[in-house]
Amino acid sequence: REQNVTPDFKYNMNSKRRGTALIFNQENFHWKLSMKKRCGTAKDKENLTERFQNLGFGVETHNDLNKEDMMKKIHEAAAADHTDADCFVCAFLSHGEEGHIFAYDGKVNIKDITALFRGDTCQSLVGKPKVFIFQACRGNIGDDPVTPMGVVEEEEEEEEEEPAMIYTLPAGADFLMCYCVAEGYYAFRNRDSGSFYIQDLCETLRDHGSTLEFTELLTLVNLKVSRRSTERRDGKGKQQPCFTSVLTKKLYFRPKE
Repeated sequence: REQNVTPDFKYNMNSKRRGTALIFNQENFHWKLSMKKRCGTAKDKENLTERFQNLGFGVETHNDLNKEDMMKKIHEAAAADHTDADCFVCAFLSHGEEGHIFAYDGKVNIKDITALFRGDTCQSLVGKPKVFIFQACRGNIGDDPVTPMGVVEEEEEEEEEEPAMIYTLPAGADFLMCYCVAEGYYAFRNRDSGSFYIQDLCETLRDHGSTLEFTELLTLVNLKVSRRSTERRDGKGKQQPCFTSVLTKKLYFRPKE
């Protein structure tokens, strides 16, 4: 018989190590893609790296990889032995569209990425949380001019807006997909301080990362980002992040003994 399910079921986070956090940071794109440079993304990478290191992760960062190299790194991560790890995290800072994330020279299907971490292909992560974070929006230049957002004393801080990408559902149990913006909304990225979502995620991880259950923490991030007021003449002034959870227990990143 199955053991009784109780509301206090938590993931076992007492493995030898916390696990790997992979960060793919895509700032520049091949000219043929007509994609804007993602100014401010280096700050996001720096902030995420610091936060995940503080939570005990071994962080690996990769910059401006092409499709082949990105998939090679992801294959390597899926093939690695995670037996002595609590969980796995993978973050993408890039442009995206219709269930794809952009590498330097083209797009990669998110389903092809998450499928590599399913139980039948990555047995050492079975029953362990697999968290994917997407700071990614549609980045085509199109007709939409970049508008300075809000005038600061004597100096304009430029923020870029990007429409939502389209979501892919997780590949199975124990996946958590975190998106910077829900469909139909826009995301904002500041050239100096990084994206609204990663700023607020990192600040919340700093303050509550080792105490708050992780989906509760993401709900708080949803609130923080949605409360940021951005004055825009065209009304596109709100960003609303979202997450899709197929976690089966509560997830805490409490400090290791």
